[in-house]
Amino acid sequence: MSTIKDSVHDHIEVEGVAAALLDTPEVQRLRHIKQLGTVQLVYPSANHTRFEHSLGVYHLANRALSHLGVEGPRAERVRAATVLHDVGHGPYSHNVESLTHRHTGKYHDDVEELLARGAVGDVLRDHDLDPAEVAGLVAGEGQYGQLVSGELDVDRMDYLVRDAHHTGVPYGTIDHERLVRELRFVEGELVLDEGNVQTAESLLLARALMNPTVYQHHVARISKAMLRRASELLLDQPDITAEQLRRMDDADLLVALRATPDTAELARRLDERDLFKRGVWAEYADVPDGVRDLPHDELREVEREVAAEAGVDEEAVVVDVPPEPSMTESTSRVMVNGEIRRLGRQSPLVGALRTAQENQWRLGVYAPADVADRVGKEAVDALGLDLSGALVSDVRTGMRTTLDEFETGVRE
Repeated sequence: MSTIKDSVHDHIEVEGVAAALLDTPEVQRLRHIKQLGTVQLVYPSANHTRFEHSLGVYHLANRALSHLGVEGPRAERVRAATVLHDVGHGPYSHNVESLTHRHTGKYHDDVEELLARGAVGDVLRDHDLDPAEVAGLVAGEGQYGQLVSGELDVDRMDYLVRDAHHTGVPYGTIDHERLVRELRFVEGELVLDEGNVQTAESLLLARALMNPTVYQHHVARISKAMLRRASELLLDQPDITAEQLRRMDDADLLVALRATPDTAELARRLDERDLFKRGVWAEYADVPDGVRDLPHDELREVEREVAAEAGVDEEAVVVDVPPEPSMTESTSRVMVNGEIRRLGRQSPLVGALRTAQENQWRLGVYAPADVADRVGKEAVDALGLDLSGALVSDVRTGMRTTLDEFETGVRE
């Protein structure tokens, strides 16, 4: 048994297959992938890694398995899955996942092939575990897959507490000990036991508050979008494939971006935090339905059109359309009067938080500071945004203003 000191959970005891997996190259690689990607450009202490998060998920899963009375090979499979649940991540965590998925058809939890080969596959087989079964748990399959990837998974419990700890933002603080202690399996469903509606609400509320302050902070959004654009340009090079990019760590990607002429300027901007600025920051209701659903290729055409109209280089325009607002935690199941109920049915908070989430949603158009206002005006037209609600940057005053107000000031 090994005991590891953790900044969130204090001492974590690791043994069995989990201890053996920690020393594999695939898991050690996670030391070099930041949990929050470019969020460190907003919160300088957010430098924690996928490796320490994986340890935390393992620790909470171990506690949950003990409370649930799960033992033997079944428990070992779950422990292995928690240690391995992030080995499929590419550099900078989720930041470039949409890009690699377009080329490979794989998300970070599509790890069956990765777990079947190399040191990880050897360790699993040495412990009489089937790599395919462990990969299924990583993907959330089956009853016990719910612990690894589901509405009440220990992954979510660890990252909320860990992200709050390392950013210094208090909103992600949850009673994870109680959450783990109150988990039950009822008819194959992972639920929170009686009297825990508020416990489930705390998980929902923490995620809802962390989203605008950390995960969707506008500087984080801009830097992520710039990193995706740079990575997209990198894949245009003949000697870099999406599979290679997917297996890089943060340093590998940054070095490749610095060394490639087409991406060197974006790499410099990320290095020096010389980020693009918001040309448009449009609310959900200001954006036509068709724009929110635009395929990637059509969105790139809009960017080229805006760049041409604004008289700037096409790589100086980034249109950032986030996914439709969603709230996975609202489908968490709780026991109420002996009946399994979805939290969305039981809690009045869910409706209010759905409204808040839609109100927080923003479409962004980003460009270098000296052309952000010009790009913003052209983007409003190209995207058919509601002119009265779409925010554009005003480099004359450094303030945010509506397009109507901006143009009035220009006429004056």
